[in-house]
Amino acid sequence: MSDVPVVVIAGRPNVGKSTLLNRIVGERVAIVEERPGVTRDRVEVEAEWTGRRFRLVDTGGWLTGGSDLDRKVSAQSVVAVDEADLVLFVVDAILGVTEEDAAVADLLRRRGVPVVLVANKVDDAVHESAIWDLMSLGLGDPVPVSAQHGRGSGDLLDRVVAALPPADEDLDGDDAPVVEEPAGSDDRTVAVALVGRPNVGKSTLFNRLIGEERSVVHDMPGTTRDSVDTVVETPSGPIRFVDTAGMRRRARIDEDTEYFSMVRALRSIDAADVALLVIDSTEGVTHQDQRLAERIDAAGCPIVVLLNKWDLLDAERREEVLYQMGQRLHFLGDAPVLRISALTGRGVHRLLPALGVTLEQYHTRIPTRKVVDVLRAAQQAQPAPHGARVLYATQGATDPPTFTLFANKELPASYLRYLERSLREAFDLGAVPVKLRVRRRSG
Repeated sequence: MSDVPVVVIAGRPNVGKSTLLNRIVGERVAIVEERPGVTRDRVEVEAEWTGRRFRLVDTGGWLTGGSDLDRKVSAQSVVAVDEADLVLFVVDAILGVTEEDAAVADLLRRRGVPVVLVANKVDDAVHESAIWDLMSLGLGDPVPVSAQHGRGSGDLLDRVVAALPPADEDLDGDDAPVVEEPAGSDDRTVAVALVGRPNVGKSTLFNRLIGEERSVVHDMPGTTRDSVDTVVETPSGPIRFVDTAGMRRRARIDEDTEYFSMVRALRSIDAADVALLVIDSTEGVTHQDQRLAERIDAAGCPIVVLLNKWDLLDAERREEVLYQMGQRLHFLGDAPVLRISALTGRGVHRLLPALGVTLEQYHTRIPTRKVVDVLRAAQQAQPAPHGARVLYATQGATDPPTFTLFANKELPASYLRYLERSLREAFDLGAVPVKLRVRRRSG
């Protein structure tokens, strides 16, 4: 990805940065709401215009408040700018230049990064005259756009492409796209989603895993609003870690932003190869933890349970939490359970090996002959009721392992669980989901 230029969308809060990102990529990637401070983490997506690809980064903006969280969000924006090939500095053209805009412009000039000044909220030609007041920022001619309605977005993207560094493809000709990635390799990049209730330590763990302060970490619940992902090279190959927003019970969600955060987190679960369910050990295994585990399990996604803040518990409390695990998460079977401290790093080193084993099980491909032999032996040991039997079986898919059974009659759910358990034990499938599809066939 190093050959793809990085375009950072910067500016103070509530000038339309996330709306602009969504407009450019053509879908609702970043959460948008009409109040400042909604975007707090950096959100990155691939974008393309006239055949030129680039990486688009939405930042949380520079916040003028004096809180610790404001300073962390602003620091994230500065880091993003320092990594950028081009900055889109977004300003509210109707409001005009503010003190915060002037401060950001001064920082951008000192950083020396190429800048395109974006005059947003110019919804019609009547308001275009307002953009010339922005010349006082000293960043060149502003480009008038309406991120909400799409007005001027094509002209802006033409400016972006013209301002980007020369493309590597120009040096390599038609062969350059082949260097990008082998066919299908992006599909094989493993996606690992960190999920859990708000404030259980997901972002702290995410930052430790990727080795940088990527998600904003703060002791205020709900800091992460968007799902943020980073690809990390590991001994098992590249892994895409996805930090999701904390999920509450729907009845407790009283803000549109929080609702869309939950939707984004659920979408990340559905797209993940593995979910890391992070539980705050100091609070025990709650009913909401149980509901989240059920939701992940229903999505067919294998789970690794992380009991975070384990170092803060005494021996008696640890026994109580393990008992709660057995009572409330019993349906996870043999899912790995790791006791860690994301803050200190204790026990985190065991995570990658556990992920490696789980992923190996998730991608398991079993020859048809072995599947048939195991099911034949299982039926001989315990025949199905009412003369029902499996005549033939094969593994139709992986991720998770999915088996198609051809049966002469309907098989009771209890018997299907027996056959699933037989397959799981025979092929060491651990706690990954196993799907059985039954088709009727005479014989």
